[in-house]
Amino acid sequence: MADEAGVLVEATDIARFFDVSRPALARMIAREPRRTLRAVDGVSFAIPRGRTLSLVGESGCGKSTVARLVVGLYRPTRGRIGFDGTDVTDPAARGSGRGSIRRRMQMIFQDPYASLNPRWRVGGTIAEPLHAFGEAGGRAGANERVAALLTQVGLAPADSEKFPHEFSGGQRQRISIARALASQPEFLVCDEPTSALDVSVQAQILNLMKDLQAQFGLTYLFISHNLAVVRHMSDTVGVMYLGRIVEIAPAETVFRAPRHPYTRLLMDALPDIAMTGRARVPVGGEVPNPISPPAGCHFHPRCPLANDRCRRESPVLREAAGTSVACHAVEEGRA
Repeated sequence: MADEAGVLVEATDIARFFDVSRPALARMIAREPRRTLRAVDGVSFAIPRGRTLSLVGESGCGKSTVARLVVGLYRPTRGRIGFDGTDVTDPAARGSGRGSIRRRMQMIFQDPYASLNPRWRVGGTIAEPLHAFGEAGGRAGANERVAALLTQVGLAPADSEKFPHEFSGGQRQRISIARALASQPEFLVCDEPTSALDVSVQAQILNLMKDLQAQFGLTYLFISHNLAVVRHMSDTVGVMYLGRIVEIAPAETVFRAPRHPYTRLLMDALPDIAMTGRARVPVGGEVPNPISPPAGCHFHPRCPLANDRCRRESPVLREAAGTSVACHAVEEGRA
């Protein structure tokens, strides 16, 4: 992790639980207790300025919930989220500085078809943050800023008069990026921004995001299940499993020398593009129910290295040689 002065975003033991119980009367008749979905359960990380942290894992592991917690779409059940030294989860921090923090962080959503209002022209969509934060500077100023943003993302200023249905998926995502940049943020949360796009278009959007990061010094929290995308975009990678981070390390370390058994299984499942003859081993078993997760290490039912301690005791992240891993087998030298 970076030194404290260089950290822009920091999450400390954040958790988000959802009550998924049936209605009270139905529970009384069936004599069943409340049911709690532990979507995120004790996640911590820090993102230095100008860097990219990617969270990767199977569907349902809690990646998108973390993204929504960081930008404030969800309130954490517990834990702290700091942005440039301010605790944004503290109700006392929601005063005069809240609007400034909101302007400094934005989000790019997964589906470019659902994230744009089909009844609004593109110019109005991109200008909305300018009006929300009082930065429009009149109609002429807003139009000038919209034209500049469209140019930055590879579109034409004349596109501001069109509607979203007149654009392809990749072009719509460029519009979403332009809208996110309108308030001149420092931090962007990118929730699988290319997963709904064709592979060739994905590369264009990812390269655009890298160029914008270099140009404006942006900090990214990047959410994806695509390991190739994660390797291209990331400085640091956090691997999530059932609401927890099981390994976090520099990107090249994760891909070159993964330590957690789950991370190693993910890497083994990647296609052997270099044709080395390495056998592809898919991750076996099913992801446990997050409403009633296994005791001890959540991964132990699928782990080839699990022992009795793994079934009883939940591991904690321990750092060694720049990598933090939550695994008893790694700690004991059995991995």
